[in-house]
Amino acid sequence: MGDVAAAVKVMPNSPEIDLDDLQDQLEESLPEGAEISGVNTDDVAFGLTALIPTVIVPDEEGGTEAVEEAFSTVDDVESVSVEDVGRL
Repeated sequence: MGDVAAAVKVMPNSPEIDLDDLQDQLEESLPEGAEISGVNTDDVAFGLTALIPTVIVPDEEGGTEAVEEAFSTVDDVESVSVEDVGRL
């Protein structure tokens, strides 16, 4: 079928979270077949910065659902939301 690129906004639960460490944890949590192709940041407020990794996943039923669930289980993650999705 093909692949899908999704920008997933990951909010840490505190401004004190080390974003490099959080990024490593997100990469380790990825389900099989998914990969991170790049990471942006978004300054939210009061020193809180969100990570926005672009995740490449196979275009299958469920799409980004497995990635969202995996990211949600990472320690120090407050919330996960898909910001943008596009077919490659």
